[in-house]
Amino acid sequence: MSIWQKYPTSSPFLTLHVRQWSNVPFFTVPLARAHGKSFAHRSDLRQAKRIVVKLGSAVVTRGDECGLALGRLASIVEQVAMLQNQGREMMIVTSGAVAFGKQRLRHEILLSQSVRQALHSGQNQLKDMSLPVLEARACAAAGQSGLMALYEAMFTQYSTCTAQILVTNLDFHDDQKRRNLKSTLHELLRMNIVPIINTNDAVVPPPEPNSDLQGVNVISIKDNDSLAARLAVEMRADLLIALSDVEGLYDSPPGSDDAKLLDTFYPGDQHSITYGTKSRVGIGGMEAKVKAALWALQGGTSVVIANGTHPKVTGHVITDIVEGKKVGTFFSEVKPAGPTVEQQTEMARSAGRTLASLEPEQRSDIICALADLLTERKDQILSANKKDMEHAVSRLSPAMLKRLSLSSSKLNSLSIGLRQIAVSSQDSVGRVLRKTRVANNLELEQITVPIGVLLVIFESRPDCLPQVSALAIASGNALLLKGGKEAANTNRILHELAQEALSIHGVKDAIQLVSTREEVEDLCRLEKMIDLIIPRGSSQLVRDIQRAAKGIPVLGHSEGICHVYVDHEASVDKAIKIIRDSKCDYPAACNAMETLLVHRELLRTPLFDQIIDMLRTEHVKIHAGPKFASYLTFSPSEVKSLRTEYGDLECCIEVVDSMQEAVDHIHKYGSSHTDVIVTENEDTAEQFLQQLDSACVFWNASSRFADGYRFGLGAEVGISTARIHARGPVGLEGLLTTKWVLRGEGHTAADFSEQGSMTYLHENLPVARVLPGRRTTS
Repeated sequence: MSIWQKYPTSSPFLTLHVRQWSNVPFFTVPLARAHGKSFAHRSDLRQAKRIVVKLGSAVVTRGDECGLALGRLASIVEQVAMLQNQGREMMIVTSGAVAFGKQRLRHEILLSQSVRQALHSGQNQLKDMSLPVLEARACAAAGQSGLMALYEAMFTQYSTCTAQILVTNLDFHDDQKRRNLKSTLHELLRMNIVPIINTNDAVVPPPEPNSDLQGVNVISIKDNDSLAARLAVEMRADLLIALSDVEGLYDSPPGSDDAKLLDTFYPGDQHSITYGTKSRVGIGGMEAKVKAALWALQGGTSVVIANGTHPKVTGHVITDIVEGKKVGTFFSEVKPAGPTVEQQTEMARSAGRTLASLEPEQRSDIICALADLLTERKDQILSANKKDMEHAVSRLSPAMLKRLSLSSSKLNSLSIGLRQIAVSSQDSVGRVLRKTRVANNLELEQITVPIGVLLVIFESRPDCLPQVSALAIASGNALLLKGGKEAANTNRILHELAQEALSIHGVKDAIQLVSTREEVEDLCRLEKMIDLIIPRGSSQLVRDIQRAAKGIPVLGHSEGICHVYVDHEASVDKAIKIIRDSKCDYPAACNAMETLLVHRELLRTPLFDQIIDMLRTEHVKIHAGPKFASYLTFSPSEVKSLRTEYGDLECCIEVVDSMQEAVDHIHKYGSSHTDVIVTENEDTAEQFLQQLDSACVFWNASSRFADGYRFGLGAEVGISTARIHARGPVGLEGLLTTKWVLRGEGHTAADFSEQGSMTYLHENLPVARVLPGRRTTS
C-alpha cells in the first residue's frame, strides 16, 4: 500500500514531491567518519557515507541533444539505488530538463504547424516546415516535470523514494533560504529518500563571465558543476562524483598524441595541465569542473571526475568509484611520499631497456651480487621475516604461514639457485635462433629479446621476490612486483637488496616494488604499460587476475589439481614413496597431489592397505570418489567434486578400471598441471606419457619435481598450463620473445617482382649468438 504526501516548506525555491511506501523504513545511519578533511586515497572512498552524483548534460542527453539517453539513465539509477540500499545517503544533481523540454516543444510545434498548414492550404500534403530557435528557459520549464517523472518511475523499480528540488544562485546567497534547503535535504536523507536537485533553468539568468569563484568561501552557481560543489560542501558530503563525457582530467587536451589521463590530481598541479574545448552540450567545460572540484576539495569533500557515457563502463562507473577502483581522476590534497605506480612502471621500462643492452657478463654480475647479499644480510632478512610471522600467526593458516616463513637453509638454497640463473644468463638475450639469406646482400635474423615490463603478483611467498628478480635481470626485463601485505617487511628488505645489486651497473630502477594502496584489479588495467602479468598465489588470486587483465596476457595456472595413478603393475615401495612425497612433502604447493587414482585390481590387496595406512599415519584426510565409495560398506566422506584443489593434508581417492580410464579421468577433472603414473610396465607408462595432455607428465617420480629449480632452470616465475608461449615451469626461456632483424643494401619488394632484377634465395645460414650492439657473422 502506498500513500502520497506533499511536505510544505517556507522556502519558495523548493518544489517537493515525495512518494512514501509504508514498507520502507525511515532510519538514520551514523556517518562513517567525522567530516572535515577529504579522503587521502582512493581506497578510502569505500568509507564514503554521503555521496553527491552530478550528471552532466552530455551524460543525460542523447547525441542529437534532443531527448534523454534513457539507457544510460537507467543504469545510473540502478547504481544509485544499490548504494542507497547499502545504507549510504545519495543525492543527484542532474541536467537534462532543457533537452527533455526541447524534444517536447519541438513535437508540439511540429504538430501545431502541420494542423495550421493543412487548414490553410486545404490539402493533406505538407510543405517543408522550419522550426524556430527554442529559448532555453522555455525548454527547461517544459521539460522539468517530465524529467522528474522519469526519474521517479525508474527509482520506483528499486523501491526507492525520490524528491525534486530546484535552486538558483540567489537561494544560496539568502541565509534563511540556505538554512531551509539544508534542513529539507537532511530530513529527506533521514527518511532514506534520494533528493534530485537541479538549477531552476526556467528563471535563472544567463551566467556571467568569470563568475565561477568568488573567494574561498563562496562559489557562484552558474552551472551544475558549481551547484554540485556548493551542495556537497553545504551538506558536508564525503564524495562528489562528477560524470561527463570525458574519461577524466588529462595533462593535455584529450585526443592529442601525448595526452595522458591523470589518475590523481593535486591542487598544486594546475599549472601542468591545459584545457580543451567544453563538451558538446552544457554551459560548463573541463576548466569549470576542475575549479568546482578544487573548491569542493578545499571544503572537505573528495571528488572524482569520470566518464558517464562510455557504454562499456557506464553500468558500473559509480559503484567502481565508490569501491576505490581506478576510474576517472581522483582529486586529493595528499601527495604520496613516493612515485605513483604509473611513474614506477615508466621508470622500470626506461631502466629495463638499459638492462637489456648490458653485456651478458654484466647481467650475470648483478645476479651473483644479489646471491651474495642474500647470505651476507641473512640476519636482516630473517629479522624482517620474524616481524611478518608474528603479525600473521593469528591470521593465516598453517600452510600459508609455512609459505611466509624464511630460514637460513631457504636463503642458502635461493643463493645457489640464483647462481645457476647467472650462468644461464650468459646466453639468453640476443641469441640468434635463425639466420636466412633472403637474397644476395639481404640477410634476416630471428633473435631473442626481453618481453618488456613484467608484473608479478605474489602472496605470502617472499622467497619469490629474489627468484623472479634474478630471472628478470637475466632476461633483460623490467619488473614490477606486488607482494602480499602479510610479507611487507620481508619484501621491503629483499627489494632493497635487489636494487643494491642492480646499482652495480646503474640500473637500480629496473625492479620496482609497488607499496602503494594499488588494488590488483587496478594494476591489471595498465595495459599500455605492462606487457605480461605473472600471478603467484592461490587459485582464486590467479582467476581474479585472469578475469581483470583483459588487455594484458597472463602467464600461469588457476588450479593445481595434480593426479597420481597407481597401475596394477606398480611397485609397492615406489608407490608408497611417491604418494607420500607428492601429498605430504608440501601440501600447499600447486604441484602437490590432490587426487589418487587406483587401478580396480589393487583394491583389497596389501599394496592398497599400505597406501591407506601411510596416509592415515601422515594425518591425510581422505575423500572417496563415487566409484571408490561404491566398493565400501563404511566409506570416508564422499567427495563433493572431483575437481578440487585442497592445498592441505587432504586428497580424493578414486578407482579406475584401466590406464586409459585414468587418462580420461585426468582430462575431464584435471587442470593440465602435473600428473604421474606409477607402474613397472614400460609400454603402459609410455602410452600414459604420450596420451596425457598436461604441462608435466611423470613416470615413477613424485609430482613435486614440477619445479624450475628441480628442473635445473635455476628458478621459475611460475608454472604455466597455457597452450602457447611457455608451458610447465617457466624459467629464463619463458621470459624471452623474439624479433626479426633484416639487413639489406637498398633492397625493395619491387626488385623481386616479375619485372624485377632479383630472385629470392631463402638459404639457411649457420647461427652465432649476437651480443648487444654487435653484428653477427656468418
